[in-house]
Amino acid sequence: MEFSTESFKVSKDWKKSLSHIDTSEDKGLDKDESGKLLEKLKTELSKLQDKLYAENKKSLLIIFQAMDAAGKDSAIKHVMSGLNPQGCQVFSFKQPTSEELDHDFLWRHYKALPERGRIGIHNRSHYESVLVCKVRPEFAANESQVPIKEINAEFWESRYKSIRNFEEHLTECNTVVVKFFLHISKEEQKERFLKRIDDSSKNWKFSLGDLDERERWQDYMKAYEDAFEETSTKKCPWYIIPADKKWFSRIAICQILVDTLKSMDLRYPSIKNDNELEVAKKKLQNNRISYI
Repeated sequence: MEFSTESFKVSKDWKKSLSHIDTSEDKGLDKDESGKLLEKLKTELSKLQDKLYAENKKSLLIIFQAMDAAGKDSAIKHVMSGLNPQGCQVFSFKQPTSEELDHDFLWRHYKALPERGRIGIHNRSHYESVLVCKVRPEFAANESQVPIKEINAEFWESRYKSIRNFEEHLTECNTVVVKFFLHISKEEQKERFLKRIDDSSKNWKFSLGDLDERERWQDYMKAYEDAFEETSTKKCPWYIIPADKKWFSRIAICQILVDTLKSMDLRYPSIKNDNELEVAKKKLQNNRISYI
């Protein structure tokens, strides 16, 4: 059962509040049937990836952003599990290293772009520089080596412009960019944090620093809203994925990726001269193997 994901796409003239978007949306799908649907979509995704890899002309960059515990890691694990590892690259971006801070904010992300024929997955991305850095301007000052008093509206507009230009350049070079924001409610995040604390096998996922970021929830929502408004374009759209129900967010992500790859008009390479194949076939059929 396919369903439309257009309602999740952020339009170019988007001006909304994330608080008005339902984080528990499931499009009326049945959770009990969700496993079968996800497997069907994953099979289709795998076939399309095979064409992408064989054609070797285009690439796909998938960006995941979210608040803590929204399910980025598990979405990557479950949705991408059927892909050919040879044609897939995953990068998780933490705090910049000293070497990375010695370059512009896009440098480390440019190095991680997928090659032709491959799918690149960025768990967090260059958007951290207009999200966490906007909520914590001291990080932006350190990253840019400018006084914090210069972290103003003009500074952020320059960054948005750099991101738009960066992504436009990628599309001109045959890299398709898809950006996912996993939209979790503050209540659901609380429940998932508590589960991480209560389950010893998940303790490692929890940090006291997560609570500090949670206190800045509204600041983060505003930073995301600004990013959507400034950087969601027709060629490089943002998708806001309801994330309170993990089973549904995985299906929505997979459906969007299938739709995106289909739109890329991927084709297996063709042999210009079919006679070459016939000649090769006859040569193999007539070849006798000697074990002496």
